[in-house]
Amino acid sequence: MSLSELLWAEKYRPRTLKEIADREEIVKRLVYFVSSKNMPHMLFVGSPGTSKTTAALALVNDLYNGHPEGNYIELNASDERGIDMVRSTIKDFARSKPIGDVPFKIIILDECDSMTEDAQHALRRTMEKFTTTARFILIANFLYRIIEPIQSRCSIFRFTPLDEDVIKGRLAYILSSEKVKFEDEALDLIVKRSRGDMRWAINIAQAVAASGGILNKGSVLEVVRELPVEDVKELVNLSIKGKFSEAQKLLVKLLFEIGLSGRDITRNIHEALLDANIEEETRIRAISSLGEAEYRITQGADPEIQIAAVLAQLSIGKKSK
Repeated sequence: MSLSELLWAEKYRPRTLKEIADREEIVKRLVYFVSSKNMPHMLFVGSPGTSKTTAALALVNDLYNGHPEGNYIELNASDERGIDMVRSTIKDFARSKPIGDVPFKIIILDECDSMTEDAQHALRRTMEKFTTTARFILIANFLYRIIEPIQSRCSIFRFTPLDEDVIKGRLAYILSSEKVKFEDEALDLIVKRSRGDMRWAINIAQAVAASGGILNKGSVLEVVRELPVEDVKELVNLSIKGKFSEAQKLLVKLLFEIGLSGRDITRNIHEALLDANIEEETRIRAISSLGEAEYRITQGADPEIQIAAVLAQLSIGKKSK
């Protein structure tokens, strides 16, 4: 398949560390590893579309001077979750000698938080056994799903949602390169819905552009339905009324049936709290708790647990009066 036929997210993926935007501190540390030709095992953690895999591949490309073939392998743990993958594919690659002047190979394991606990323990033993010939870059959405023995053996890099201006600028560049006419309002809509997920934003832009014509707000809304804001408001209203059980059921629906992200829900809860008919002290306390919950979600905590805790606080506050 030619480059022009690729998904835009792949076609325009940064190939080197210096091309990665909005990740200055992370890039600085990775560049040092490249210059020293030495690095620890690493764990990249963050929500989807925040440049985790891009950073790993760019590091590999820079480390092996643009010719990483044979010196790295990229695996998706969600495809092969078991111990067999660790025992066969990973071990076979890790025990072989590297090519060139870098004294180790690199194993990129994406979505490693989908691995079973037994598989993770097997992976930890493999990481220890082949440290002289291999380095691991583990990529995960949720830190809490990675066993502590692996966390303690890795340098942890946290990837927060990308800045909206960075995403908008990238979309404008890609659309211009693809000779797709667009309206600024349409980009704003995509960026707002992306919640810092660059890959999602690019994929949506490509899907809209495929229909032809100018990319405008109307064409975007044909592909991306608007958030069910009223459902999120109901989430808050049920909690305020002390109906936590009903609110929890609605939360599960929003997360797992409708498919909203934790950030989608927390940001709309914030807006609902601002409009809610509650005492100011309660509002301030709830918004503070919501901010903590959103932070924990970006750091890898379970969105359902974090949001439910905020709703429970609202519900308990009502019952205690």
